Amino acid sequence: MGPGTAMDSQLLSVLLLLLLGAWSLRGQGPEPGGPSEEPGKEEVPEEDGILVLSHRTLGLALQEHPALLVEFYAPWCGHCKALAPEYIKAAALLAAESAKTRLAKVDGPSEPELTKEFAVTEYPTLKFFRNGNRTNPEEYTGPREAAGIAEWLRRRVGSSTTRLEDEEGAQALIDAQDIVVIGFFQDLQDEDVATFLALAQDALDMTFGLTDRPQLFQKFGLTKDTVVLFKKFDEGRADFPVDEELGLDQGDLSRFLLTHSMHLVTEFNSQTSPKIFAARILNHLLLFINQTLAPHQELLAGFREAAPPFRGQVLFVVVDVSANNNHVLQYFGLRAEEAPTLRFINMETTKKYMPADRGPVTAAWVTTFCHSVLSGKVKPYLLSQEVPPDWDQHPVKTLVGKNFEQVAFDETKNVFIKFYAPWCTHCKEMAPTWEALAEKYRDHEDIIIAELDATANELEVFAVHGFPTLKYFPAGQGRKVIEYKGARDLETFSKFLDNGGKLPEEEPTEEASAPFPVSASIPRFQASDMLSDGWLWD
Repeated sequence: MGPGTAMDSQLLSVLLLLLLGAWSLRGQGPEPGGPSEEPGKEEVPEEDGILVLSHRTLGLALQEHPALLVEFYAPWCGHCKALAPEYIKAAALLAAESAKTRLAKVDGPSEPELTKEFAVTEYPTLKFFRNGNRTNPEEYTGPREAAGIAEWLRRRVGSSTTRLEDEEGAQALIDAQDIVVIGFFQDLQDEDVATFLALAQDALDMTFGLTDRPQLFQKFGLTKDTVVLFKKFDEGRADFPVDEELGLDQGDLSRFLLTHSMHLVTEFNSQTSPKIFAARILNHLLLFINQTLAPHQELLAGFREAAPPFRGQVLFVVVDVSANNNHVLQYFGLRAEEAPTLRFINMETTKKYMPADRGPVTAAWVTTFCHSVLSGKVKPYLLSQEVPPDWDQHPVKTLVGKNFEQVAFDETKNVFIKFYAPWCTHCKEMAPTWEALAEKYRDHEDIIIAELDATANELEVFAVHGFPTLKYFPAGQGRKVIEYKGARDLETFSKFLDNGGKLPEEEPTEEASAPFPVSASIPRFQASDMLSDGWLWD
């Protein structure tokens, strides 16, 4: 063997050893218990205890957190900005309890993939994810304040009711809160129990208990399945027997609890107004008094005395004219000096009623007035300002309730009207454009551009719930009304008028000319100036 052959053999041996070593190293991982490296794994960032998610990290967050509430927000959204501090507080409350639930947020405009996947159409939208389930998150329907957010989550992750085994436990629960709801069910596996528990998850302002113990049925005088509301005011207790044939209807029970959890007489303020509207009692009777005056306070006794027979049919409310309730006075066309006085309103039709005489506010007088309205003996009244002397002297004509009909339904004119509220931001922003439109068409004898303050003037033909509302009343017979839904700029307005009350690509929407009731249910956090809660707006 020559020298070259020996060197080649040695080189081959070295290469073979290197290859064998590399091969053996390929299968080796870290030592048991040692650090594990996953190149490319992204950490989920946090801000103020809130997880900040993207399309890359949502899946990771769902894997790590079995209970995850996600807020889809927009940086420019005013309602999102208002929610932000409460959302942070809720996260802190849950963290302090070492809860398994985490709060997270997604910048919607920056994450179009996620907003599309979860059908997000408005901000803020909140969705609750359980056990990593990405396909069926639950819509968040709870309050927008910290304690309510935390409680909503607690009742989904933990128990929404307290299981009661004996009299001592039941009495302790009843004594602990102003309002306690206990479900008495002979069989806790019954479907009615599931209905009861589902309601308990969402009724956050009430404490719930559940029992099947015969001794508790006996203690509270019950012989069949019943939901009982215990309260430390008014009647003290209200029973809702479960229908033996139809079972427990969640909607009926919810209305019952809302109705009976309210005081017979509720004083209006910022804390009670949401509950007043949520009670879904269509008829409201309002007593306007000055709480700083002793003679006015003395009227409350008669008002309360009249309330019990109307429980569930008419909501009795006290409005203090000495407090910051000017918006309520304005809605009813009242001045503070007119107190004490009564007003009645139906929330579905928004029709208002006043007593025919200013008698003393006694139980008998209040009862008679209520019965008269409910039986149709009292006609509703409409608010209207006086017609200004110069109502037609400017490019934009000023309409009020008293001159609306003659102008809007003038058969020789095409009338375009803006219905506005003085406090409405969108109305203020649109005002210069509306003035420019009126100036542009001021020499067209058959076109009138007008405006009407819908908070101070009411119309028999229709109610106005959103601001601004734009309606077009074309010339000719038939009292036609066309609602304008296009862009609010001068060019589009002009095209609408030049095309006889329709945009080229749209067909007009006609409304009936006869009087008709209109009701609106506007999401509380929708970004628009809406009169969503009738007289409850502020």
